[in-house]
Amino acid sequence: MADGDGLSEAATAAASPAPAPGLSPPLGWRERLRAGLAGTGASLWFVAGLGLLYALRVPLRLCENLAAVTLFLNSLTPKFYVALTGTSSLISGLIFIFEWWYFHKHGTSFIEQVSVSHLRPLMGGTESSISEPGSPSSNRESETSRQNLSECKVWRNPLNLFRGAEYRRYTWVTGKEPLTYYDMNLSAQDHQTFFTCDTDFLRPSDTVMQKAWRERNPPARIKAAYQALELNNDCATAYVLLAEEEATTIVDAERLFKQALKAGETIYRRSQQCQHQSPQHEAQLRRDTNVLVYIKRRLAMCARKLGRIREAVKIMRDLMKEFPPLTMLNIHENLLESLLELQAYADVQAVLAKYDDISLPKSAAICYTAALLKTRTVSDKFSPETASRRGLNTAEINAVEAIHRAVEFNPHVPKYLLEMKSLILPPEHILKRGDSEAIAYAFFHLQHWKRIEGALNLLQCTWEGTFRMIPYPLEKGHLFYPYPSCTETADRELLPTFHHVSVYPKKELPFFIHFTAGLCSSTAMIALLTHQFPEIMGVFAKAGLAPKSFLCTRSLFTLEPSHPV
Repeated sequence: MADGDGLSEAATAAASPAPAPGLSPPLGWRERLRAGLAGTGASLWFVAGLGLLYALRVPLRLCENLAAVTLFLNSLTPKFYVALTGTSSLISGLIFIFEWWYFHKHGTSFIEQVSVSHLRPLMGGTESSISEPGSPSSNRESETSRQNLSECKVWRNPLNLFRGAEYRRYTWVTGKEPLTYYDMNLSAQDHQTFFTCDTDFLRPSDTVMQKAWRERNPPARIKAAYQALELNNDCATAYVLLAEEEATTIVDAERLFKQALKAGETIYRRSQQCQHQSPQHEAQLRRDTNVLVYIKRRLAMCARKLGRIREAVKIMRDLMKEFPPLTMLNIHENLLESLLELQAYADVQAVLAKYDDISLPKSAAICYTAALLKTRTVSDKFSPETASRRGLNTAEINAVEAIHRAVEFNPHVPKYLLEMKSLILPPEHILKRGDSEAIAYAFFHLQHWKRIEGALNLLQCTWEGTFRMIPYPLEKGHLFYPYPSCTETADRELLPTFHHVSVYPKKELPFFIHFTAGLCSSTAMIALLTHQFPEIMGVFAKAGLAPKSFLCTRSLFTLEPSHPV
């Protein structure tokens, strides 16, 4: 999770002289004068306004105008107050509904956002927030932004489903689109990176497929794949596209992937023989390697879905041995899930020993699988009452610590494992530590937690204790970096609109929602009382508002003592 930018930042900080803590450069007389005037400016303006109002009280005939207003208020009927309070209640209710909707959609208050972005600059609030480029505050802000950028990197889902055989069937049944445009656009970029190179113009079929991967319309992509096969019957990428998008069952997809494997192996061997001739041939070999690895991996996933789990495990192990540099594809996560299905827990532990390393990036699959293995040793005999009475033994402490570690990495997973939130189809891309990764993990691993007796019970009893260890997750972490604050925005782009995105830490309702709710309730209550008791409320309104305002203003402008009426 750490990147190389920290070394360059440390070197820069060491080369520049550090300012003495607690000291600041002395201010000149102009700065001191400006600061003094800024502190007394508001009070001076207030006093000047009162003096101007007192001086113009006779020309403006303030007393007579106020007396006319008081007379008008005294002549109002109770029906006016019913209409006034009812209209106020209706308007405040509409504002409250809009604020609630805006907060649930965008995660912030509309009134607060408008105040900060438009009113604060007019009031001069941006001056205090502007920092010099070399100041420590700007350095901290840039460091935080770089950390958030690296934390919010979107990864390819190693267990992503098939578009034609799974995602499209979901759309046929429910009428909902499980994939967002942003997610599919990322997949199109991945396909262009993996399956194209600079030498595609040398083969007409590859030229057609290069256009097919950029096409947005699925029927147009499928049509282009058939055109490529007409030009070259051994075009592996054309079979890949048809297997992913046209095949409506896993059996059909596997059949097309086997044809793609036969063509891909032939092209790969041909590229190996010519790889040292030119840089273009080396790029072509990398492309053909990516195609071959992708095909074998999807064949392994087809075998896993069709129940041939040992065959899937063998293909994945061979892939990891034959192409060890391609660890970025996270094939070991596919292997972990298949081994858990076989209940080969010793093999799962061996894979974790290799990939659950401090120098390697973590994932929910690694952290929660490690917690599952430690939970498995104690969950069948675990009882909250017994544990509270005698305390936890060493094995139970290790299991609880593993659960806390996993929950700190991704706090959204337990709600899906405990079925407190409904699952949806996982997206094609995930955000580590986000809601999208939690969905992708729970979609495939929930059955493994249910298979182990008592595992979900232990998880339910202990997972919330993680939040007591990290009361401020956005500022400070325990075993990992502080939880990134950008996950909500990225997950909303990756997940469909009908899914309620999980947010951590849980956001409190903004002040203006409470304010508008209270305003709506109070005005509605006043409107109801005015409608039921118009005479009494009219007396209260006339006796409480008009005479008090008249007497206060009269005493202010005539400088005569006011007497109760």
